[in-house]
Amino acid sequence: MRARLARFAVSAAVIGAALLAWELAVRFGYLKPYQFPPASRIARGFVELSTTGFPTGVSIWSHTLVTIGRVLQGYLAALVLAIPLGLLIGALPFLDRLTAPVVVFCRSIATLSLLPLVIVWFGAGELTKIVLIAYGCFWTMLSNVIAGVRYVDPMLIRAARSFGVAGIELYRTVVLPAALPRIFAGARMALGVGFMVIVGAEMIGTIEGLGALIMEARTFYRSEITMIGMLVIGMLGFAISSGLAGLERLLLPWSGSLDEVRR
Repeated sequence: MRARLARFAVSAAVIGAALLAWELAVRFGYLKPYQFPPASRIARGFVELSTTGFPTGVSIWSHTLVTIGRVLQGYLAALVLAIPLGLLIGALPFLDRLTAPVVVFCRSIATLSLLPLVIVWFGAGELTKIVLIAYGCFWTMLSNVIAGVRYVDPMLIRAARSFGVAGIELYRTVVLPAALPRIFAGARMALGVGFMVIVGAEMIGTIEGLGALIMEARTFYRSEITMIGMLVIGMLGFAISSGLAGLERLLLPWSGSLDEVRR
């Protein structure tokens, strides 16, 4: 406990020193405030976003809720599709060999490069944003689920078969639990992809959402508002990812202990 508090104190001191140096550099003219807004200007921008909003009438809380809703819709849709499909492909080697080129090809396409095409298909409304997020998350999740099933330790499978476990029961009691750590890792990676995609997706056809906030701030040269949007996106991603990590520790306590042993 003391060691953790000490690490926290050191981290806080380093961050505080960096912010103070940044503030002084701007005040003494070494950095331009419109390019590198100091912490005091960012704090004033946050107050403005919380009260009057930017654009006027749209607060930071509204932007955040809209972004969370879009990310979660696309992310959950990707998980619902990718997990069962990945479990099926990973369990059938011939299907894995058949689909591997498609998975690698689609995963390699930058999601935002599809934006003009998706707008043509679905328009510039909410569905376009959700489809882009789901696309980016889907291929990341699918790859990890397939790999999780494929790379289960063969010793575990042989040991289970020696006790007469086979078929669906083998898959349910051995393969799936062994694949879960990689599946959770894929879920966290897919979440990161979702938050990267949302910034670009929200720059089209909307004034609500953190991506739209960043776009509007860029238009009016409000770099402190841009930084606030970036910080909120980062904190949201960190919070949800930490929640997934906590859920993994709760559901798979043995996985955490194995990681500690390896370290």
